Amino acid sequence: MHYVTSPDSHRAGFACFVGRPNVGKSTLMNALVGSKVAITSSKPQTTRRAIRGIVHRPDAQLIIIDTPGLHRPRTLLGERLDSLVLSTLTEVDVIGFCVPANEPIGKGDRFIADKLAAVRKTPVVAVVTKCDLASKEQIAQQLLAVSELAEFAAIVPVSAQAGDQLDVVGDVLIEHLPESPPLYEGGQLTDEPEQVLVGELIREAALEGVRDELPHSIAVVVDEMMPREGRDDLLDIYAHLFVERPSQKAIVIGHKGERLREVGTKARKQIEALLGTRVYLDLRISVAKDWQRDPKQLRRLGFYD
Repeated sequence: MHYVTSPDSHRAGFACFVGRPNVGKSTLMNALVGSKVAITSSKPQTTRRAIRGIVHRPDAQLIIIDTPGLHRPRTLLGERLDSLVLSTLTEVDVIGFCVPANEPIGKGDRFIADKLAAVRKTPVVAVVTKCDLASKEQIAQQLLAVSELAEFAAIVPVSAQAGDQLDVVGDVLIEHLPESPPLYEGGQLTDEPEQVLVGELIREAALEGVRDELPHSIAVVVDEMMPREGRDDLLDIYAHLFVERPSQKAIVIGHKGERLREVGTKARKQIEALLGTRVYLDLRISVAKDWQRDPKQLRRLGFYD
Protein backbone atom coordinates (compact mmCIF):
# COMPACT_ATOMS: atom_id res chain seq x y z
CA MET A 1 0.00 0.00 0.00
CA HIS A 2 1.42 3.39 -0.97
CA TYR A 3 0.15 6.50 0.75
CA VAL A 4 1.21 10.11 1.02
CA THR A 5 2.40 11.18 4.46
CA SER A 6 1.29 14.43 5.99
CA PRO A 7 4.02 17.12 6.17
CA ASP A 8 4.66 16.52 9.87
CA SER A 9 4.74 12.72 9.68
CA HIS A 10 7.98 10.78 10.09
CA ARG A 11 9.01 7.56 8.40
CA ALA A 12 11.47 5.00 9.75
CA GLY A 13 12.40 1.52 8.68
CA PHE A 14 14.91 -0.89 7.20
CA ALA A 15 16.46 -1.23 3.76
CA CYS A 16 19.14 -3.52 2.43
CA PHE A 17 21.29 -3.60 -0.67
CA VAL A 18 21.84 -6.82 -2.57
CA GLY A 19 23.78 -7.54 -5.71
CA ARG A 20 26.68 -9.55 -7.03
CA PRO A 21 29.85 -9.25 -4.96
CA ASN A 22 31.77 -6.03 -5.56
CA VAL A 23 29.02 -3.97 -7.22
CA GLY A 24 29.42 -1.05 -4.81
CA LYS A 25 26.87 -1.91 -2.10
CA SER A 26 29.08 -0.99 0.87
CA THR A 27 30.41 2.16 -0.84
CA LEU A 28 26.84 3.29 -1.52
CA MET A 29 25.81 2.67 2.09
CA ASN A 30 28.82 4.59 3.42
CA ALA A 31 28.03 7.52 1.09
CA LEU A 32 24.38 7.61 2.21
CA VAL A 33 25.29 7.40 5.90
CA GLY A 34 28.12 9.91 5.49
CA SER A 35 30.58 7.89 7.56
CA LYS A 36 32.68 4.78 7.01
CA VAL A 37 30.60 1.98 8.49
CA ALA A 38 30.79 -1.06 6.20
CA ILE A 39 34.05 -2.54 4.97
CA THR A 40 34.77 -1.50 1.38
CA SER A 41 37.40 -3.24 -0.68
CA SER A 42 38.17 -3.83 -4.33
CA LYS A 43 38.18 -7.55 -3.49
CA PRO A 44 34.84 -9.33 -4.01
CA GLN A 45 32.95 -10.86 -1.06
CA THR A 46 34.59 -8.98 1.78
CA THR A 47 31.42 -8.05 3.69
CA ARG A 48 30.63 -10.80 6.17
CA ARG A 49 28.14 -9.28 8.61
CA ALA A 50 24.80 -7.53 8.33
CA ILE A 51 26.19 -4.16 9.38
CA ARG A 52 23.60 -1.45 9.80
CA GLY A 53 24.18 2.13 8.72
CA ILE A 54 21.71 4.78 9.80
CA VAL A 55 20.67 7.76 7.65
CA HIS A 56 19.11 10.54 9.76
CA ARG A 57 16.81 13.10 8.14
CA PRO A 58 14.38 15.55 9.80
CA ASP A 59 11.41 13.62 8.34
CA ALA A 60 12.84 10.09 8.17
CA GLN A 61 15.31 7.54 9.45
CA LEU A 62 16.60 4.95 7.01
CA ILE A 63 18.41 2.00 8.59
CA ILE A 64 20.51 0.17 6.02
CA ILE A 65 21.52 -3.44 6.50
CA ASP A 66 24.55 -4.21 4.38
CA THR A 67 24.43 -7.87 3.39
CA PRO A 68 27.16 -10.08 1.95
CA GLY A 69 26.98 -10.59 -1.83
CA LEU A 70 24.61 -13.31 -2.96
CA HIS A 71 26.46 -16.04 -4.83
CA ARG A 72 26.21 -19.75 -5.49
CA PRO A 73 27.74 -21.21 -2.30
CA ARG A 74 30.84 -23.40 -2.55
CA THR A 75 31.76 -23.70 1.11
CA LEU A 76 30.00 -23.89 4.45
CA LEU A 77 30.86 -20.21 4.94
CA GLY A 78 29.22 -19.48 1.56
CA GLU A 79 26.05 -21.28 2.65
CA ARG A 80 25.95 -19.34 5.95
CA LEU A 81 26.36 -16.08 4.05
CA ASP A 82 23.55 -16.90 1.59
CA SER A 83 21.11 -17.94 4.33
CA LEU A 84 21.99 -14.69 6.15
CA VAL A 85 21.14 -12.69 3.00
CA LEU A 86 17.83 -14.44 2.34
CA SER A 87 16.66 -14.15 5.95
CA THR A 88 17.56 -10.43 5.85
CA LEU A 89 15.48 -9.85 2.69
CA THR A 90 12.25 -10.94 4.37
CA GLU A 91 12.80 -8.63 7.37
CA VAL A 92 13.30 -5.27 5.61
CA ASP A 93 10.82 -2.70 4.26
CA VAL A 94 12.58 -2.14 0.93
CA ILE A 95 15.39 -3.80 -1.04
CA GLY A 96 17.96 -1.97 -3.19
CA PHE A 97 19.16 -4.26 -6.00
CA CYS A 98 22.57 -2.95 -7.12
CA VAL A 99 23.80 -3.41 -10.69
CA PRO A 100 26.93 -1.56 -11.90
CA ALA A 101 26.53 0.77 -14.89
CA ASN A 102 29.90 -0.18 -16.36
CA GLU A 103 29.47 -3.97 -16.67
CA PRO A 104 27.02 -5.93 -18.83
CA ILE A 105 24.23 -7.77 -17.01
CA GLY A 106 25.30 -11.36 -16.48
CA LYS A 107 24.23 -14.69 -14.98
CA GLY A 108 24.91 -13.46 -11.43
CA ASP A 109 22.53 -10.50 -11.82
CA ARG A 110 19.79 -12.75 -13.26
CA PHE A 111 20.33 -15.29 -10.46
CA ILE A 112 19.75 -12.55 -7.87
CA ALA A 113 16.80 -11.00 -9.76
CA ASP A 114 15.16 -14.46 -9.67
CA LYS A 115 15.80 -14.78 -5.93
CA LEU A 116 14.28 -11.32 -5.36
CA ALA A 117 11.18 -12.20 -7.38
CA ALA A 118 10.45 -14.83 -4.73
CA VAL A 119 10.42 -12.16 -1.96
CA ARG A 120 7.03 -10.89 -3.10
CA LYS A 121 5.99 -8.73 -0.16
CA THR A 122 9.06 -6.46 -0.19
CA PRO A 123 9.36 -3.71 -2.84
CA VAL A 124 12.61 -3.78 -4.83
CA VAL A 125 14.30 -0.61 -6.11
CA ALA A 126 16.95 -1.19 -8.78
CA VAL A 127 20.04 0.98 -8.19
CA VAL A 128 22.44 1.34 -11.12
CA THR A 129 25.76 2.01 -9.38
CA LYS A 130 29.21 3.26 -10.45
CA CYS A 131 27.76 5.75 -12.97
CA ASP A 132 31.00 7.76 -12.76
CA LEU A 133 32.70 4.85 -14.58
CA ALA A 134 30.22 4.77 -17.49
CA SER A 135 29.28 7.07 -20.38
CA LYS A 136 25.78 8.59 -20.63
CA GLU A 137 25.02 6.14 -23.44
CA GLN A 138 26.18 3.16 -21.34
CA ILE A 139 24.03 4.34 -18.41
CA ALA A 140 20.96 4.70 -20.65
CA GLN A 141 21.51 1.20 -22.09
CA GLN A 142 21.98 -0.26 -18.61
CA LEU A 143 18.78 1.36 -17.29
CA LEU A 144 16.89 -0.24 -20.18
CA ALA A 145 18.58 -3.64 -19.62
CA VAL A 146 17.77 -3.51 -15.88
CA SER A 147 14.12 -2.66 -16.59
CA GLU A 148 13.89 -5.88 -18.62
CA LEU A 149 15.22 -8.03 -15.74
CA ALA A 150 12.11 -7.75 -13.54
CA GLU A 151 9.32 -5.44 -12.33
CA PHE A 152 10.94 -2.87 -10.03
CA ALA A 153 9.31 -0.24 -7.82
CA ALA A 154 11.82 2.26 -9.29
CA ILE A 155 15.15 2.34 -11.12
CA VAL A 156 17.72 4.95 -10.02
CA PRO A 157 21.21 5.64 -11.44
CA VAL A 158 23.78 6.75 -8.85
CA SER A 159 27.48 7.45 -8.32
CA ALA A 160 28.43 7.01 -4.68
CA GLN A 161 32.02 8.08 -5.44
CA ALA A 162 30.97 11.35 -7.12
CA GLY A 163 27.96 11.88 -4.81
CA ASP A 164 25.55 12.13 -7.78
CA GLN A 165 21.91 11.17 -7.16
CA LEU A 166 22.55 10.05 -3.56
CA ASP A 167 19.62 12.11 -2.28
CA VAL A 168 17.37 10.60 -4.93
CA VAL A 169 18.30 7.05 -3.85
CA GLY A 170 17.56 8.05 -0.24
CA ASP A 171 14.20 9.62 -1.21
CA VAL A 172 13.09 6.59 -3.21
CA LEU A 173 13.99 4.11 -0.46
CA ILE A 174 12.35 6.28 2.24
CA GLU A 175 9.09 6.39 0.22
CA HIS A 176 8.66 2.70 0.99
CA LEU A 177 9.18 2.97 4.77
CA PRO A 178 6.23 2.89 7.18
CA GLU A 179 5.22 5.93 9.24
CA SER A 180 7.12 5.60 12.50
CA PRO A 181 9.05 7.69 15.03
CA PRO A 182 12.88 7.34 14.86
CA LEU A 183 14.08 3.87 15.89
CA TYR A 184 17.62 4.98 16.87
CA GLU A 185 19.03 8.03 18.63
CA GLY A 186 20.09 11.01 16.54
CA GLY A 187 23.88 10.70 16.66
CA GLN A 188 24.05 6.95 16.08
CA LEU A 189 25.46 5.75 12.75
CA THR A 190 25.39 2.01 13.36
CA ASP A 191 24.20 -0.46 15.98
CA GLU A 192 27.12 -2.85 15.44
CA PRO A 193 29.33 -3.24 18.51
CA GLU A 194 32.49 -1.17 18.09
CA GLN A 195 34.64 -4.31 18.28
CA VAL A 196 32.96 -5.71 15.15
CA LEU A 197 33.58 -2.48 13.23
CA VAL A 198 37.21 -2.41 14.40
CA GLY A 199 37.64 -6.02 13.24
CA GLU A 200 36.20 -5.14 9.83
CA LEU A 201 38.59 -2.19 9.42
CA ILE A 202 41.58 -4.42 10.28
CA ARG A 203 40.35 -6.99 7.77
CA GLU A 204 39.96 -4.32 5.10
CA ALA A 205 43.53 -3.11 5.64
CA ALA A 206 44.82 -6.70 5.46
CA LEU A 207 43.08 -7.24 2.11
CA GLU A 208 44.57 -4.21 0.38
CA GLY A 209 47.00 -5.15 -2.37
CA VAL A 210 47.18 -8.90 -1.74
CA ARG A 211 46.59 -11.75 -4.13
CA ASP A 212 43.12 -12.86 -5.16
CA GLU A 213 43.15 -16.10 -3.17
CA LEU A 214 43.23 -14.30 0.18
CA PRO A 215 39.85 -12.50 0.69
CA HIS A 216 37.85 -15.50 1.83
CA SER A 217 40.71 -16.77 3.94
CA ILE A 218 41.12 -13.88 6.39
CA ALA A 219 39.10 -13.58 9.59
CA VAL A 220 39.74 -11.09 12.39
CA VAL A 221 38.91 -11.49 16.06
CA VAL A 222 39.31 -8.50 18.39
CA ASP A 223 40.41 -10.10 21.67
CA GLU A 224 40.51 -7.00 23.86
CA MET A 225 39.64 -3.34 23.52
CA MET A 226 40.04 -1.11 26.55
CA PRO A 227 41.31 2.33 27.62
CA ARG A 228 44.98 2.36 28.71
CA GLU A 229 45.18 2.37 32.51
CA GLY A 230 45.51 5.91 33.84
CA ARG A 231 44.86 7.48 30.42
CA ASP A 232 41.50 8.34 28.88
CA ASP A 233 43.01 9.50 25.56
CA LEU A 234 44.43 6.12 24.46
CA LEU A 235 42.71 2.86 23.60
CA ASP A 236 44.58 -0.48 23.62
CA ILE A 237 43.31 -2.94 20.98
CA TYR A 238 44.57 -6.52 20.76
CA ALA A 239 43.45 -8.32 17.60
CA HIS A 240 44.14 -11.63 15.90
CA LEU A 241 44.17 -12.28 12.14
CA PHE A 242 43.40 -15.86 11.09
CA VAL A 243 44.34 -17.36 7.72
CA GLU A 244 43.96 -20.94 6.46
CA ARG A 245 47.49 -21.82 5.34
CA PRO A 246 51.11 -20.96 6.29
CA SER A 247 51.67 -19.61 2.73
CA GLN A 248 48.87 -17.07 3.31
CA LYS A 249 50.39 -16.09 6.64
CA ALA A 250 53.67 -15.35 4.83
CA ILE A 251 51.82 -13.11 2.31
CA VAL A 252 50.14 -11.08 5.05
CA ILE A 253 53.35 -10.71 7.08
CA GLY A 254 55.45 -9.75 4.04
CA HIS A 255 59.23 -9.37 3.82
CA LYS A 256 60.65 -8.96 7.34
CA GLY A 257 57.16 -8.15 8.65
CA GLU A 258 56.88 -5.05 6.47
CA ARG A 259 53.36 -5.78 5.16
CA LEU A 260 51.89 -6.54 8.55
CA ARG A 261 53.30 -3.24 9.85
CA GLU A 262 51.64 -1.41 6.92
CA VAL A 263 48.34 -3.20 7.67
CA GLY A 264 48.62 -2.13 11.33
CA THR A 265 49.35 1.52 10.45
CA LYS A 266 46.50 1.75 7.93
CA ALA A 267 43.99 0.02 10.23
CA ARG A 268 45.02 2.15 13.22
CA LYS A 269 44.39 5.40 11.29
CA GLN A 270 40.94 4.18 10.19
CA ILE A 271 40.05 3.04 13.73
CA GLU A 272 41.19 6.37 15.20
CA ALA A 273 38.98 8.21 12.68
CA LEU A 274 36.02 5.96 13.55
CA LEU A 275 36.37 6.13 17.33
CA GLY A 276 37.76 9.66 17.66
CA THR A 277 40.58 8.64 19.98
CA ARG A 278 44.25 7.62 19.79
CA VAL A 279 44.77 3.88 19.44
CA TYR A 280 47.55 1.40 20.22
CA LEU A 281 46.97 -1.62 17.95
CA ASP A 282 48.58 -5.00 18.65
CA LEU A 283 48.15 -7.37 15.68
CA ARG A 284 48.93 -11.10 15.78
CA ILE A 285 48.49 -13.61 12.95
CA SER A 286 47.77 -17.36 13.18
CA VAL A 287 46.88 -20.24 10.89
CA ALA A 288 43.47 -21.84 11.53
CA LYS A 289 43.52 -24.70 9.01
CA ASP A 290 40.52 -24.74 6.63
CA TRP A 291 38.42 -22.63 9.02
CA GLN A 292 35.82 -21.83 6.33
CA ARG A 293 34.74 -25.49 6.20
CA ASP A 294 34.83 -26.22 9.92
CA PRO A 295 31.59 -25.44 11.87
CA LYS A 296 33.44 -25.20 15.23
CA GLN A 297 36.00 -22.72 13.91
CA LEU A 298 33.30 -20.71 12.09
CA ARG A 299 31.47 -20.30 15.41
CA ARG A 300 34.67 -19.34 17.22
CA LEU A 301 35.36 -16.68 14.58
CA GLY A 302 31.87 -15.22 14.89
CA PHE A 303 29.93 -16.81 12.02
CA TYR A 304 26.92 -18.31 13.73
CA ASP A 305 24.32 -20.73 12.38
